[in-house]
Amino acid sequence: MIVLATGEVSPGLLGFVVVALLGFALYFLIKSMNKQMGKIEVPREAELEEKRLEDKKAE
Repeated sequence: MIVLATGEVSPGLLGFVVVALLGFALYFLIKSMNKQMGKIEVPREAELEEKRLEDKKAE
C-alpha cells in the first residue's frame, strides 16, 4: 500500500476540467432561464378587471 504525504494529493487537471464544465453549463442554463422568464406576460390588475366586465356583458 502506498502512503502519500500531506499535500501530495490534488484534484489535478481532470478536477479543474470537471468544475469548469459545470460552471459553463450553469452559465448557459441561467442565461436560458432568463430568456424564458422574459417571455412570461403577467396580467395587470386593470386587464383582469376589463376581462371580467367583458365576460359579464357577454352573459
